[in-house]
Amino acid sequence: LSAGAAGPFVFQAPRRPGMGTVGKPIKLLANYFEVEIPKMDVYHYEVDIKPDKCPRRVNREVVEYMVQHFKPQLFGDRKPVYDGKKNIYTVLALPIGNEKVDFEVTIPGEGKDRIFKVSIRWLAVVSWHLLQETLVSGRLQVPLDSVQALDVAMRHLASMRYTPVGRSFFSPPEGYYHPLGGGREVWFGFHQSVRPAMWKMMLNIDGEEAVWPQMGEFG
Repeated sequence: LSAGAAGPFVFQAPRRPGMGTVGKPIKLLANYFEVEIPKMDVYHYEVDIKPDKCPRRVNREVVEYMVQHFKPQLFGDRKPVYDGKKNIYTVLALPIGNEKVDFEVTIPGEGKDRIFKVSIRWLAVVSWHLLQETLVSGRLQVPLDSVQALDVAMRHLASMRYTPVGRSFFSPPEGYYHPLGGGREVWFGFHQSVRPAMWKMMLNIDGEEAVWPQMGEFG
């Protein structure tokens, strides 16, 4: 501590003398990673799919077909991210303004095509730039809408590749089967979440296991 003629005490932090030289480096396994937030706005839309109360897997299939089928008229090069329920986010605004637009999406089936009614309407502009400023300053309340948009974006690709269960993702065992008997087996996966931390957003990933019906039992 030091004091000026009329000023308050100021703490002088000791300087680090250098890097460690004793011992040997070791490898550590981490499950917490810093997320670099793009300094940009994203556009939030509400999507409604009829018939409703479909599983998220079906909803994602409907939205994927919709994006591909209406690519020339609406989506262009945009690659929306979707939470499997009501929320879609895009980097560029869709050319619909504040209007609600309706679509009919047909998904081919083995015996009969499935037809869905889909509507999209604009909700809000979400600022990831504001999220970054809030985390750095530490003085404002973290905008939850920005955190939600980031979480949906981080989970979108995994939701398309793996089997989502809650906030976790699983995949069928390939080459490392673990039967439990009684028509059950172990699937391996991971739990993923995005959380605000001191000055930054962090991605937490933890390994998980779950019991599933054995695939070989179904024909």
